[in-house]
Amino acid sequence: MKLIDHWNKVYSKKPEDQLGWYEKSTEPTLRLIKQANLSKSAHILHVGAGSTTLVDELVGLGYENLWANDISEVALQKLANRVGENNISCVQDDLTHPIHLEKIAPVDLWIDRAVLHFFTEEEDQKTYFDLMKRKVKTGGFAIIAQFHLSGADSCSGLPVKRYSTEILKKTLQDHFVLVDHFEHLYIMPSGAERPYVYTLFQRKSQ
Repeated sequence: MKLIDHWNKVYSKKPEDQLGWYEKSTEPTLRLIKQANLSKSAHILHVGAGSTTLVDELVGLGYENLWANDISEVALQKLANRVGENNISCVQDDLTHPIHLEKIAPVDLWIDRAVLHFFTEEEDQKTYFDLMKRKVKTGGFAIIAQFHLSGADSCSGLPVKRYSTEILKKTLQDHFVLVDHFEHLYIMPSGAERPYVYTLFQRKSQ
């Protein structure tokens, strides 16, 4: 089954609040966004957004230029229907073979909660990080939150690559500076625990 078919099926079968990555509180990500101290007109791109409620929070806080990316058009349509198509620009694209994302202007903030860890092949990881380097402005920020090294080795029936702050720091050190990081224990709707690592990076000057 193609990945796009897999994720469309996932988002078609269950409501948002029953998905294994649904957050009742998006506080960990909002904490890092606050540190970035962005203007309300800042351009924010959420990659692998799915139908996240973080977008609702950002709309409520007054952010005006929000972009959401996902491989699943079903997820993005659910998101747009919920928050209003005027409040979000959706980009259906595969982060490992980006086409439409290449066309958007550089952003002030790149947000990724739980998509990078699905890329288990080195080539796909390189494509992802190269895209991030091209799309985050000098002085801009990137929030990357992924399964911790001590976490599960699969999600939604797919294998994952787990991360630590040090792994991400080493991967990005030529282009980004680590601003903050912390570990977070996420509780799934099922009650299961999922340890995450949250990081905030800032793009270096060229």
